[in-house]
Amino acid sequence: MSVVVRIPTPLQEFTGQKDAVELDGQTVKEVLVNLDSQYTGLRQRLYGEDGKLRRFVNIYVNQEDIRFLQGEDTEVSEGDELSIVPAIAGGR
Repeated sequence: MSVVVRIPTPLQEFTGQKDAVELDGQTVKEVLVNLDSQYTGLRQRLYGEDGKLRRFVNIYVNQEDIRFLQGEDTEVSEGDELSIVPAIAGGR
């Protein structure tokens, strides 16, 4: 089943400047594994050495934060949209 993955600008260097790609998977984790398989180097940007998503990387499925769903075990369906959103901090 195909899911659209929205790629943020800082990571588009890994996807040939594509802002969205279509990948298969039944869960968020499967989609992210397939993302790294097809676009090598993304895993290092998304996951820490402990194997967990970095705390500044937010993942949404159809605008729902996976932290409030089932995390990486959140199921996805044909046509769903998975967005990778890096957290932004700063300002005064």
